[in-house]
Amino acid sequence: MAAPWAHRYAQRTKSVKSSIIRELLKLTQRPEVISFAGGLPAPEVFPVARFQEACQRVLATQATTALQYGPTEGYRPLRELIVAQMGRYGIVATVDNILITSGSQQALDLIAKLLINRGDRILVESPTYLGALQAFDLMGAEYVTVPVDDDGLQTCNMEQALRSGPKFMYILPNFQNPGGVTLSRKRRDELVELSDRYGIPIIEDDPYGQLRYEGEHISPLVVLDRTNLARDNGYKLGNVIYLSTFSKVLAPGLRVAWIVAPPDVIAKLVQIKQSTDLHTSTFTQMVVYEAARDGFIDEHVKLIRATYKERRDAMLSALNDYFPPEVSWTHPHGGLFLWVTMPPGVDSSRLLELALRQNVAFVPGEPFFPNGDTGSHMRLNFSNAAPEQIREGIRRLSIAVAHELEHRGAEIMV
Repeated sequence: MAAPWAHRYAQRTKSVKSSIIRELLKLTQRPEVISFAGGLPAPEVFPVARFQEACQRVLATQATTALQYGPTEGYRPLRELIVAQMGRYGIVATVDNILITSGSQQALDLIAKLLINRGDRILVESPTYLGALQAFDLMGAEYVTVPVDDDGLQTCNMEQALRSGPKFMYILPNFQNPGGVTLSRKRRDELVELSDRYGIPIIEDDPYGQLRYEGEHISPLVVLDRTNLARDNGYKLGNVIYLSTFSKVLAPGLRVAWIVAPPDVIAKLVQIKQSTDLHTSTFTQMVVYEAARDGFIDEHVKLIRATYKERRDAMLSALNDYFPPEVSWTHPHGGLFLWVTMPPGVDSSRLLELALRQNVAFVPGEPFFPNGDTGSHMRLNFSNAAPEQIREGIRRLSIAVAHELEHRGAEIMV
């Protein structure tokens, strides 16, 4: 007789939900479906030949190291490369501030385990990244939310949220997932000052920072925390933990990302990671280092920017041509996503069903709001489809939108 497992699950699993994005990816494997659902990089820009050379070089010259256990903190040359790369953006750090993780999702999981007790409030943008909510939910987090607009988090509406005593803030300042919006420099300054005044640290998640297609670079929060507040001690103190990844600038299948934090925070995260997976794959870290070194990653990012800008422009043009005037959308300056807002009363889940009948997919907005959707939204990804597919997909989606608006109009008449 099989063991009755359900009643043996830990209490924390009651808050675990499947990612709608992962579930949608199963539905969109059919070749006739044009999917704007996943946050998938374009496979055409994966540097396959560079990785083939890197793998051969690692196995030819350092096989015994690459195939062996390694330090939890990560492969030192890779951490040194990350320090140098971040230095170009003003982030002052040493290898002692870096922990290599198995993707950004593990970074979020480790931080959740480090900081969250059941019932702790976390301040998040509304909407915010679904993967972060999954990691925080597992630890029993509760949420206080602040809305975003075209200039990012509305810092003018933060005082009440901060007075509620959140444990930390989780912020995506660059080309936010799902909204595609970017936190303005003025608001970054305000946010850093509020963080210091209330003593509430910031988790700055920056997976898309290098993927800017227009406008000027804006200093990361971790930099402003040091410069605005005159923290001249390197990265020994500070209110910001910074996260980034190689998933968007090399390939997501590598599952290599990193956390930047004061050394005492890194030491605690190392202990937690040891109980999780001992260390990120040594072989993969060494291959990433070999592939990225000697300036390759800088040149490769230029190709990615050009490719994704063309696709973003194709989606914005198609939306303007096909969508009705009562629907609006963001104009992202970088990243992988834009955010569509429909009139009140539109059911985005029902719209998804209509869209799938037209062989096109998107992610409904509701899961990105930890305290419930405040309207009718959808997230569209533009990085994974070619421009001609994007235009055809938006045309198909506009048919579903028109049907849903007609249905909504009929309900209002009744």
